[in-house]
Amino acid sequence: MKEITDRISDIEFDMVTMRFDKSHPKFERIGNINVYRIGGGLGYLSKVLFIPQAALFALRRKHDLYWAMMTYMLFPVVLVRLLGKKTNYTLTLQDGDPFTHVFNRLRIFFFRPFLYWGFRKASKVQTISTFLAGWAKKMGHKKEVQIIPNGVDLSKFRIQNSPNKENNKIKLITTSRLVKKNAVEDIIESLQYLPENVELEVLGTGPLDEYLKLRAENLNLEKRVKFLGEISNESVPSYLFDADIFIRPSLSEGQGISFIEAMAAGLPVVATPVGGITDFLKDRQTGLICKVNDPKSIADKVMEYINNPELKETIIKNARDMVIEKYDWNLIAKRMKSKVFDVI
Repeated sequence: MKEITDRISDIEFDMVTMRFDKSHPKFERIGNINVYRIGGGLGYLSKVLFIPQAALFALRRKHDLYWAMMTYMLFPVVLVRLLGKKTNYTLTLQDGDPFTHVFNRLRIFFFRPFLYWGFRKASKVQTISTFLAGWAKKMGHKKEVQIIPNGVDLSKFRIQNSPNKENNKIKLITTSRLVKKNAVEDIIESLQYLPENVELEVLGTGPLDEYLKLRAENLNLEKRVKFLGEISNESVPSYLFDADIFIRPSLSEGQGISFIEAMAAGLPVVATPVGGITDFLKDRQTGLICKVNDPKSIADKVMEYINNPELKETIIKNARDMVIEKYDWNLIAKRMKSKVFDVI
């Protein structure tokens, strides 16, 4: 949101979000966004109470458009509409979890009629992939869905060689939340089928952190897998520049901005053909496709890059050219203004 709003100077944005920590100010200006934090501190109950609190915020102010970011933010917008305020609203879908997880969880299932209503009445629905556009249609949106992906700040990903690179090492890298859908365990297991000079760096944290470390130890791979924890967005490019191949064998993916960042940094990519990944990853053109839940398939693709440097260089060039042409935040912001915010 910040990348987009920073590039649109003639529209003012108010953001209503939860106050997750008491140390966070109730109001601050960040870039081109007025950030208002409300509620919080009560666990799951805070999420429930956020809906009427956000609706009351909207009812007390005059806005020309509501922008619901992610599916569940339809709830306060729908409540505002049901209370009589007919302001136009747009919805952006960026969900990375499977459809069943988002819409069929027990605590959401009984409220699905409100989500159906929200999808049907939206002035615009914008998704970050063709895959998610299918969700919008499935949930009853009858108008054209605007498919506008997330992008990258190309100025941060100018290709450069790391001066500390060890020539005898081949470094795989993944930037992932350590959750089941990102299948980091499959990457770890793939090292069993690869030469000992192939190592893996894992950037990110999550609930599977300890399990994955133990898995690496049980496979006697702990010396070849480095868990680097949470890395700031500003530091990620330097880690990408220092790596050789980017891998994320996802089980589901709304789009997968980490893949785009890796391509921008000049890394060849190995990925599964799931969700929004297929919008940008074409096998042997902009990356290599591996099978889902198949560590041996991952290893085979890594070896293909190692044994075929000409193919590797072609893929790197094709992928970076695609990112420059389609995924520059400057282009994305212009499309958002003309295609999504044009109902103002």
